[in-house]
Amino acid sequence: MNLISKEFIRNIAPQLDLLNTVGGGIAQAVLRVDKGEKGVVIRVAAPSVRPENFHVVLNNNDLTVYCDYRHQPEDKMGAPLFNQTLALPPNLDLSRIDAVHEGNELRVRIPYKDPTAQQREIDIKQR
Repeated sequence: MNLISKEFIRNIAPQLDLLNTVGGGIAQAVLRVDKGEKGVVIRVAAPSVRPENFHVVLNNNDLTVYCDYRHQPEDKMGAPLFNQTLALPPNLDLSRIDAVHEGNELRVRIPYKDPTAQQREIDIKQR
């Protein structure tokens, strides 16, 4: 007699994994900011989180990176797994932000502004 079906196990396993994570399990997201010569790279490693569950939102100079868990992609409700907001400095070119998910890591790349493009001499008018 089989009390638990394979379908039940397939449906409940992701939820148990989520509960393990929320309850202090070992799968936690890690955020790291790397500064390079051309700009900043924000790296978020979140084991077992699908790329479609990551979100990157820019609001003025605040960049929020978060991910949520949904058992099925069409689920209306999601459990928050990670949320981090960073205040970005004014020397970054916010119009050229891009994000790439590769492997188990999300990379948000933000280049520095071109300092020579911002510096200009102001013409003095004579009256």
